[in-house]
Amino acid sequence: MPARWVRIIGGGLIVSMLLGACSAIRFGYSQAPELGYWWLDGFVGFNDTQAPAAREALADWFAWHRRTQLADYAQLLERAQREAAADTTPRQACRWAADVSERVDRALNQALPAAADIARTLTPQQIQGLARRYARRNAEYREEFLQPDPRRRLQAATDRTVERFERFYGRLDAAQRALIAREMAASPFDAERWMAERERRQRELLDALTRLQAERAGTEAVAAALRRFAESQQRSTDPTYREQQQRLLEFNCALAAKLHNTATRTQREEAVARLRGWEGDVRALAGSVAQPG
Repeated sequence: MPARWVRIIGGGLIVSMLLGACSAIRFGYSQAPELGYWWLDGFVGFNDTQAPAAREALADWFAWHRRTQLADYAQLLERAQREAAADTTPRQACRWAADVSERVDRALNQALPAAADIARTLTPQQIQGLARRYARRNAEYREEFLQPDPRRRLQAATDRTVERFERFYGRLDAAQRALIAREMAASPFDAERWMAERERRQRELLDALTRLQAERAGTEAVAAALRRFAESQQRSTDPTYREQQQRLLEFNCALAAKLHNTATRTQREEAVARLRGWEGDVRALAGSVAQPG
């Protein structure tokens, strides 16, 4: 849904830069409005009226984002370079998580009115299509995260974590890989509980969209439903799961700090170089905004 896409592009751009998920930032960002449209269209199948509205909304959002947010991202990356050269703490790592979350929320707030305008026009058939797409994605996630064999599940989680860190630091040594393996064995992440929560949020959204569509609700009501869905991804409405989210956040912050503090000089230099390159890309993108004549 639009709220999810905003989180991907509003916060994912920052996260991908900080975690090394993509080195072709300029190309990817310039193509993002079109890619965003096709991604969303794959979920709901826009009709002839919705399609131009969706394209316009994405173009407007990215114009706002490039004009107002990228300079801030560049400053964030500049700060990251300084911090990457020194040891860190779990508290500092969690501060980065909070900084990214703040910027994602800012991007979401900007997108919600246009997203709600389009979402309120979804037909029952489109909502049913969204439910089917959710089911397919959930099946894919089950294969990736819920392997029946606990050893295979742990190994897959370890491999994913190693890959993420290596995108940032380069090749990890045997001791660092062993550290990650030990930490992942102690992780509070509960894949079954995570999947159940994911499916519960999806059902709530689908039910809300169905009800609002039947009521012919206005933009504000639909925007509120989208906001609740987006916010529940970071802060669950289930108190028990919310506590688990907090434990997992603290665990991940501690793991990031531990791994960073084992990084060699070469690994830290590689991390700083990546951050410097991303900063240059972001500044170039921000500088390409057409200035009023």
